[in-house]
Amino acid sequence: MKANLSTVVTALAMIGPLTSCSTNAPDTTTRSPMTASLNASQKLAIDQSLASIAATPGRELASIAAVVIRDAGVVYEGAVGHRFIDGVKPANHAAATPDSLYRIASISKMVVSVAVAKLADENKLDLDRDVSEYLGYRLRNPNFPDSKITLRMLMTHTSSLRDSGGYNFPESVNLRDVLMPGGARYDKGAMWAKDRAPGAFFSYCNFGWGVIANVMERATNERFDRLMQRELFAPLGVTATFDPASLSPVERARVVTLYRKRAEINGKEVWNTNGPWVPQVDDFSIEPPKPRASASYIIGSNGSLFGPQGGLRISARDLSKLMLMLMNEGKYDGKQILSKRAVELLLSEQWRFDKGAFAGKGNRAEDDEGEGGLFNAWALGPQKFLDVSEGKGRGDRMLAKGGFTGLGHLGNAYGLTSAFVFNPETKRGVIFLVGGTASDPELNKGQYSAFYRYEEEIFNALAPALSN
Repeated sequence: MKANLSTVVTALAMIGPLTSCSTNAPDTTTRSPMTASLNASQKLAIDQSLASIAATPGRELASIAAVVIRDAGVVYEGAVGHRFIDGVKPANHAAATPDSLYRIASISKMVVSVAVAKLADENKLDLDRDVSEYLGYRLRNPNFPDSKITLRMLMTHTSSLRDSGGYNFPESVNLRDVLMPGGARYDKGAMWAKDRAPGAFFSYCNFGWGVIANVMERATNERFDRLMQRELFAPLGVTATFDPASLSPVERARVVTLYRKRAEINGKEVWNTNGPWVPQVDDFSIEPPKPRASASYIIGSNGSLFGPQGGLRISARDLSKLMLMLMNEGKYDGKQILSKRAVELLLSEQWRFDKGAFAGKGNRAEDDEGEGGLFNAWALGPQKFLDVSEGKGRGDRMLAKGGFTGLGHLGNAYGLTSAFVFNPETKRGVIFLVGGTASDPELNKGQYSAFYRYEEEIFNALAPALSN
C-alpha cells in the first residue's frame, strides 16, 4: 500500500505518534539482531503505510506494532497509534512502541507449545501418553469412553473437546469438576463432541489449553506461569508473563490497553465508529492488576486460571526473539534454548484438511467462529499457512500476490488481532499486533482470505521488507 503525502499527514494527526527503528523512540529492551538492508526511505514508506491503514475512516485502529524478519535478522520494527488513550485528557495519551506489551490472544497457544516441546524433548512429558496418567483421573469423552486423549491431540485441536461449556474458570473451580460426568460444573457435558471421536477431527478449541496447562503443572509440580518463566522466558531474555501482577511498575507502564469503539447498551453490544475508544482489557490506569492465583492455589487443579489459551503479555520486539530462536534451530544470542530436535518436533505437520474425510464432510469444523477456510494444516501447536485463497473471505493467504507460506499463529480477542508467521526455510517472518478496532471487523472481510481486510493491508504494507 502506498500513501500520498496528504494521506500520511492526516493519518499521523489522527492516530498520533509513530515509532520505528529509524526514530528515537524509548527503547527499554534489547533489540533482536538487525539486518541493515532497508534504507531510511524504505522504512519511512512502511511507517506511512501503517499509519494510513490505522487511520482509515470508519475502521480506525488504536495501534499497530510490527516486526519483519528477513535472512534471520530484523529488517523492520515500528509502531503507530497509542497503547493508552485517555478519553478525558488527550495529553495523557501514551504512544505504542515495538516494546509495548500486548495481550497477544491465541499466539499464546503457540508459545505454550514451545515449552511443551521442550519438556517432551527432556522426557518430562510424553505427547502420546494418556493424559489421565498425568491428571490423576480418567479423562474421557463420555461419548467415546474407549478412546484415550493425549497431549498431541490437545495441541492439534483433535481431542474432541469443545468450548461450549466454557474454557476459563476462577481459582475456586477444579477442572476435574468441569470435565467429569457428575462434576459440579459438568452440567450437560457441552464441552465434549457427541459425534467426533478423539484423534482425527479438527475443531479449534481454547479449553484444551487449560487441560494442557494442568498436565504441565502435574508433570513438573510447578505453577504454570512460573514454569513458563523458568523454562522459556528467562532463558530467552524476554519480558513476558501470564500474570500481569508479576510485572514491575516500569514493565506495567509498557502494557497496552486494548480498545474497541463498542459498548453494551440494554444488554446488546453496539458499535459506534464515531464514539470514544472503550477499554476492553488491561486498563491499569485506575488500579493495578490483581494476581491470577492466590498463595493457596493447588498446582494441577486449574491451569485455565492463567489464560494459556490467550493471556500472554509480550511485545512485538520480544516475540521477534522467539521467532529468531525457532528459525535458528533453537539457538538465540549464542544460547541453545531448545534442541534442534525439539524445534523439528514443534514444527512437524500433525494434521491437514481432507475434504473427502468423514464421508465427504471433511475433517474440520467448517466456519468455526467465522474462520472460513482459514485452518488448513496444523503442526504441534503452530498453524501451518498453505497460501490458500478461495476468494473473498476464505483461505489462509497472507499476501495479495501469494507466495508466502509458513508456520505460526493468529490471535483475536478484546479488540486485538495479531499474527506471528515465519518460514523456517527462507528465514523470513512477520509479526503484527493491533490494539483495537473502531468498527466491527466482521463487516470488513478480506478480499482474498479469511483475514479481516485491515489485516490483509498490514501484511501487504510489510511485504516490501519481507521480500526486498
